[in-house]
Amino acid sequence: MKDNLILAIESSCDETAASVVKNGRTILSNVISSQIELHKLYGGVVPEIASRKHIEKINQVVEQALSDAGVTLDDLDAIGVTYGPGLVGALLVGVAEAKAIAYAKKLPLVGVHHIEGHVSANYIEHPDLEPPFLCLIVSGGHTHLVIVEDYGKFRILGRTRDDAAGEAFDKVARAIGLGYPGGPKIDKLSDEGNPDAIVFPKAKIEDCPYDFSFSGVKSAVLNYLNGAKMKGEEVNRADIAASFQKAVVDVLVEHTMQAAKDFHMDKVAIAGGVASNKHLREAMEKACKENGFRFYRPSPIFCTDNGAMIGVAAYYEFMKGTRHGWDLNAVPNLKLGER
Repeated sequence: MKDNLILAIESSCDETAASVVKNGRTILSNVISSQIELHKLYGGVVPEIASRKHIEKINQVVEQALSDAGVTLDDLDAIGVTYGPGLVGALLVGVAEAKAIAYAKKLPLVGVHHIEGHVSANYIEHPDLEPPFLCLIVSGGHTHLVIVEDYGKFRILGRTRDDAAGEAFDKVARAIGLGYPGGPKIDKLSDEGNPDAIVFPKAKIEDCPYDFSFSGVKSAVLNYLNGAKMKGEEVNRADIAASFQKAVVDVLVEHTMQAAKDFHMDKVAIAGGVASNKHLREAMEKACKENGFRFYRPSPIFCTDNGAMIGVAAYYEFMKGTRHGWDLNAVPNLKLGER
């Protein structure tokens, strides 16, 4: 049986990435050019700067991915690319690159949903994992709880009503003076704090038990800080970080465990940038063990935006017959399950 080689491109936010993936599960290369240091100056991602940096790096990253994999464009079977959701200018750079290569080499073009890519990152290191399974997707822009019914087929059980988990991390980190990116910094600082020092609220939405809301806990942290400032009291940043993180992680784990029980799912996975959070990984693993569920999570390098996860998703779409034309465009608000 002939191997299928896919070159995948990811440029939805502030990482320019490319990867060559063989048969959907074997990563031959995974090149990521991160812009984090650049955006730190502004306390968050500046879309125009991100787009310009993608233009500078995209050719180099693609060439490096091919070189690391030991293949050329002539060896490829298809080109995969993220076309949404994300920053429109950033997405356009990757889409234009993918279309140009596919057109020049007469290769099939496969557009990939960014969140489908994050879910697919779990397949890379877990050859035994196949749908159906339950997946919690947590990142800077998305918090979803879904049943993965088949490759590329999702049933959404819950989603955030306001801030995504990663967004709340960034806002709280900024408020306590940690800067950007907030998630990793809160994760690290919380090791020095007491997670039970401050009780922050954990929102529950009565009519939608699997939905999330993190604006309340974010506001509670801000109110706590303002109250301390008005009273002239010193605050323990490590305790705030640990207590806030515990409130968020508890909700994520509780909702996921409840959904797994309610829908009789014995396999639970996590995905997205916040899935690299050490405390979330530990809490989810413990909860799954206690409930008899098998737990899957990608290595941290595959939790961040990367081309490998897009290549895996593109492979399964390619095998299903998904093809996109030269009119493929960036769709910044692309919903999960849309094509």
